[in-house]
Amino acid sequence: MATMRDPLRPLLGKRSADALEKSLGIGTVGELLRHYPRRYAKRGELTDIAGLELGEHATVLARVEHVTRKPMRARKGHILEVVITDGHRRLNCAFFGNQAWRERELRPGRTGLFAGKVNAFRNTLQLANPEYELLDPEGDELSTMDSFLAEIIPVYPAAAGVQSWTIGKCVRQVLDLLDPQEDPLPGQLRERHRLADLDAALRGIHRPDSWEALDAARARLKWDEAMAVQLIFAQRRYSTVSRPAPACPPREGGIGDAFDARLPFDLTGGQREVGDRIAADLAGEHPMNRLLQGEVGSGKTVVALRAMLQAVDAGRQAAMLAPTEVLAAQHARSLRELLGDLAMAGELGGAENATRVALLTGSMPAKERKQALLDAASGAAGIVVGTHALIQEHVTFADLALVVVDEQHRFGVEQRDALRSRAAEGKSPHVLVMTATPIPRTVAMTVYGDLETSSLRELPAGRSPISTTVVPVAEKPAWLERVWQRLVEEAGKGHQAYVVCPRIGDEPPADKSDRRPAVAVLDLAPQLAEGPLAGLRVGVLHGRLPSDEKDSVMRAFAAGELDVLVATTVIEVGVNVPNATAMVIMDADRFGVSQLHQLRGRVGRGQVPGLCLLVTEALDGTSTRARLSAVESTLDGFELSRLDLELRREGDVLGAAQSGKRSGLKLLSLLEDEDVIARARTVAQQIVESDPRLTDHPGLAHLVSEVIDDESAEYLAKA
Repeated sequence: MATMRDPLRPLLGKRSADALEKSLGIGTVGELLRHYPRRYAKRGELTDIAGLELGEHATVLARVEHVTRKPMRARKGHILEVVITDGHRRLNCAFFGNQAWRERELRPGRTGLFAGKVNAFRNTLQLANPEYELLDPEGDELSTMDSFLAEIIPVYPAAAGVQSWTIGKCVRQVLDLLDPQEDPLPGQLRERHRLADLDAALRGIHRPDSWEALDAARARLKWDEAMAVQLIFAQRRYSTVSRPAPACPPREGGIGDAFDARLPFDLTGGQREVGDRIAADLAGEHPMNRLLQGEVGSGKTVVALRAMLQAVDAGRQAAMLAPTEVLAAQHARSLRELLGDLAMAGELGGAENATRVALLTGSMPAKERKQALLDAASGAAGIVVGTHALIQEHVTFADLALVVVDEQHRFGVEQRDALRSRAAEGKSPHVLVMTATPIPRTVAMTVYGDLETSSLRELPAGRSPISTTVVPVAEKPAWLERVWQRLVEEAGKGHQAYVVCPRIGDEPPADKSDRRPAVAVLDLAPQLAEGPLAGLRVGVLHGRLPSDEKDSVMRAFAAGELDVLVATTVIEVGVNVPNATAMVIMDADRFGVSQLHQLRGRVGRGQVPGLCLLVTEALDGTSTRARLSAVESTLDGFELSRLDLELRREGDVLGAAQSGKRSGLKLLSLLEDEDVIARARTVAQQIVESDPRLTDHPGLAHLVSEVIDDESAEYLAKA
């Protein structure tokens, strides 16, 4: 018999266990039984072929439509072309070599599971040499699948080396040996919410004998995922409030009031409302932990600056953490420009109640770095801006009261917590996290569960519209020439443009698949300068340039001394050049929806409408093209965040936020299961308030490590 923690090799044998470990990272009974089917097919119904992704390992349930055998041109032998269909779309399968027996087996009308890597041949999706398992009877024999499947066919997330039907057989073998498991969810909780016990749920999710049994299993196992996530964040919230924060009450007639009095524009209603809420938080000793989300250009920086000035007025300090040196330098420059003589403490012409803004990054010259460190340690700098260098142990602050984290998705929870420990006298500084990636409420509850959420939806006056167009160069290669002509036209009008690439070019491609490497800055920039953009002033910007060179390039672009800036995503956030009106994003399919939305927010920041061109080789009908079409169709970042969630696996959201190896959400829908998430949040909060370390709930503690991943569980142990 077996338990959830047992290794698989003694139960399945070396070959099957090693295949699961190598291909899917599955090594224990629990990991296998938590590897739920991706979907279910009803016998007689076929899987929808639409939405397959180039490069993915796909499994489809389809019917053979017709078979053709053709001689291979390059060498001896034949290609067997098998067209399968779901009744609406077709998919080509190609078998190479002399495999006449397959032609006899794969006759038109037969149904089966077909699994393989999706590639493209002549701009058409195909599976090359797919593996398959036929489901319909042949003569008097039933297929292996038919021998144990009834009406509901589970289709598992698979990989090269281990197919869906192989996983199904392994699951069946393990379930037959599984002891009844002690349920991690307390009995009262299961009874109150009418949840199945764990043993019944695991059997029901893998081998349902009815759709009703499957629904009951899914409902229970969604609770496992919701509870695991909410327990993590309940412990984080408990840990955060265990230490008081430095109180920063507003001060009349201070630097904050002086700044407000000289603002050259009116704050939006949203900026005032959120600002008042933050001001109230800062005034107390309960640590603020707030997420400020808002559209690109909604004025988050001004809100953050007003909060930092409140800390300065209280005689304390604020730190602003940015993900890149380019953005940190841009923020420091923007804050100094906004403050004017209010940022010139100790300088000739400085205002009476001025402070100082210090910049601290990893690659600063030694002399400047030493001065910045002194300014932070002595308190001379009321505001310190920097990259992750700010959280290194040798960086000290005189009295840090507020930490502003820009673009939270670029930082792990450990980094944010390292800054929390920088306050004096055993206190925890207030934390304000900013993101230009709008987040649906359920995602905020699940991924940023330890933070209160505020939103800025109103854009300040003066922002221009941005038009976005997908450029499908695989189908329309001539369109790329027109792309470069548009940039020449923009430069002719005195405007500037960005060209964004996924890669620098001096590093090995991160993508180990057989598709071509992503377009690189160092390759494309000289090609453009010598070719279609000859005569224009072309600059290069990427993260591995020396700090002073990065700053020099950005200053030159901002001053209009460059026409086109070929860059990586270092320009994604915080860069503000109102004269930049066009952006070309190469290999746009290699960026996420929210990242594309942020990138295009760099244009249309002046009086002239912006243009964003998404260049891609992704084929029509793939989920990748659907993502790009979504970006093309709307400028509403909140709507895009929902579309993004619908178009990709929801577990990726948690994975990105927690930097985990395995996805934590396999069943829980962040769009559809708001009620489950909210109820689990309440229950988790109650449990952690009475048992912060889950000492009396060992089953729940194990549930967290089992359902989420090793890295998140490790964090939980430190909470």
